[in-house]
Amino acid sequence: MKLSTTGFQMTDCVSKVELTVTCSNLLDKDVGSKSDPLCALLQSTGGDKWTELCRTEHLNNTSDPAFSQRLRIDYHFESVQNLKLAVYDIDNSSSDLGDDDFLGGVELTLGQIVSSKTVTRPLQLKKGKPAGKGTLTVTAEEIKDNRAIELELEAKNLDKKDTFGKSDPFLEFFKQGDDGKWLLVHRTEVVKNNLSPSWKKFTVPLQTFCSSDLERPLKVDCSDYDNDGTHDLIGSFTTKVSELQKAASGSLVSFDCIHPEKQKKKKSYKNSGVVSVKKCKLVTQHTFLNYVMGGCQVNFTVGIDFTGSNGNPSSPNSLHFMSPDGLNQYLSALWSVGQVVQDYDTDKLFPAFGFGAKLPPDYQAAHHEFALNFNPANPYCQGVQGIVEAYRMVLPQIRLSGPTNFSPIISHVASIAATAAQSNSPSQYFVLLILTDGEITDLDQTRDAIVRASRLPLSIIIIGVGPADFKAMELLDGDDGVLRSTVGEAVARDIVQFVPFREFKDVIAPAAALAKSVLAEVPNQLVSYFKMRGLEPLKPQAAPAPKP
Repeated sequence: MKLSTTGFQMTDCVSKVELTVTCSNLLDKDVGSKSDPLCALLQSTGGDKWTELCRTEHLNNTSDPAFSQRLRIDYHFESVQNLKLAVYDIDNSSSDLGDDDFLGGVELTLGQIVSSKTVTRPLQLKKGKPAGKGTLTVTAEEIKDNRAIELELEAKNLDKKDTFGKSDPFLEFFKQGDDGKWLLVHRTEVVKNNLSPSWKKFTVPLQTFCSSDLERPLKVDCSDYDNDGTHDLIGSFTTKVSELQKAASGSLVSFDCIHPEKQKKKKSYKNSGVVSVKKCKLVTQHTFLNYVMGGCQVNFTVGIDFTGSNGNPSSPNSLHFMSPDGLNQYLSALWSVGQVVQDYDTDKLFPAFGFGAKLPPDYQAAHHEFALNFNPANPYCQGVQGIVEAYRMVLPQIRLSGPTNFSPIISHVASIAATAAQSNSPSQYFVLLILTDGEITDLDQTRDAIVRASRLPLSIIIIGVGPADFKAMELLDGDDGVLRSTVGEAVARDIVQFVPFREFKDVIAPAAALAKSVLAEVPNQLVSYFKMRGLEPLKPQAAPAPKP
């Protein structure tokens, strides 16, 4: 959750997914009749432990159940959500499934389900034994109201509240809860020293703004901002979305700002100013899931730092040194992020590159972008495991060198993203993962490359490995200010996320924590790009009908 420049709280949203389950050819456990099945949704809590999230109704006497009770789950792109759909034959009224017959289950990730929309898998008993010819089909659908309200307001002749200047007005919007209490849903920016301000256009999810109820009462407070937090109320009014919408048809929608104390004291009191609606419309606010379920592919590319500052790989002090379990910080970081992203690419073929090394057979000049599998015509690896295997194969054959240049690989992936962007279709998005020890030498060229890439369907994740000073990486991240090119051009949108790997070494479940941290911004970055281009999600294609 982030704060605006005025210190006011912004709203985060969590996508929710609804799963529909059907089965066929279930085992018959009951003598003289078919099974009475129920499906439970469980989520992994680590190791072999699972926790139940929800379950369907239980149906009587069927081997081919179609459950009407949907299974709902919060969806997080940045985490691998390992799920199990377990089917049981219910023989008693107890809610404990431990004493019911297990008919089979399917294990998969939520990412696999939402990216495919419909998945069919064979049911398995314990230890991978097939549950006869039984299959389970699960279909995903997002259940979030994706409408939003877009508003632009202005005011005239507000009361002067400051002794040595005019007022510094801002607006606060409240919706009335079911308990009658007012709940803050939005706060505008502060307009300094102005009694007739115009506030910037803003967009709020309709569900947040009015619980998707166009007739729900709303209250708007106009106040004078004070640095010490003792804001002075200028005036208030009540309304509802259906009334605000009249501005869309050209009608004048204005409200008297009423201060209750002034109204009590002066019979001649009219108002403390007038607030008017300049624009109001309901818009569709598309989500990451809308694009993914509409067929958008997330293409994953990896760049690995093989510069000399990492240390000789044969030395235990090297960041590339393999521990007895066959891992190092580079591979651990790759596994953490790659296993999340790979669910969103259908062919699971990922280009992987190294930079900063001298290559056989001549070991002459350092290469700032080379195929990790030594095949420049086909740099693709099969899944994250394929990248790991290519890394282990190439490491003994190269010589670490330098300098550490990021711009060649960023420009390479950006050129591919630029080609995809020419299709004017929200079907391709790219994520570049750079693993580095942080000793960057082409900072200016990298800044320029990132600014250019910010106008393309591309996100860049940088994971810093080792103990280095990562100030340059933090500059590229841009969280503390807008990143600019060497000629002062600002990024079109924030596309870089940097984290140092060392921050996750001592946490519980470090792989999951790392993936969550570095991937949390990708969904919003993807949506912001397609919104900037005015590209709406493609409509999901209907699943083909099963063959008789």
